[in-house]
Amino acid sequence: MIELTERAAGEVKTIIKDQELDAEKTFLRVGVKGGGCSGFSYTLDLTESRNESDEEWDLHGVKVICDPKSHIYLEGVSVDFKDEVMGRGFVFNNPNATGTCGCGSSFSA
Repeated sequence: MIELTERAAGEVKTIIKDQELDAEKTFLRVGVKGGGCSGFSYTLDLTESRNESDEEWDLHGVKVICDPKSHIYLEGVSVDFKDEVMGRGFVFNNPNATGTCGCGSSFSA
């Protein structure tokens, strides 16, 4: 399962509202793609498209989906949101990562 902290869910809800998206039809797609300095990069997208094979969770009022190939690398990952002096953005805590880059946006497994 993928986890989304309450803080991250609140930020997703704010983005959905600010972009005037339909919260009932909008999913947060969490995934990975090849690339980045460590081999894989995390992806986050707001979408109204869901595939039959996607896994889905309702986390703090946000519909989160993930494709099966990405889920292999993201099982147990926690997505948080940080708003600090040095920057703001979504942060991934991935127990499957064997290494990460300095900025935390890519990993190896």
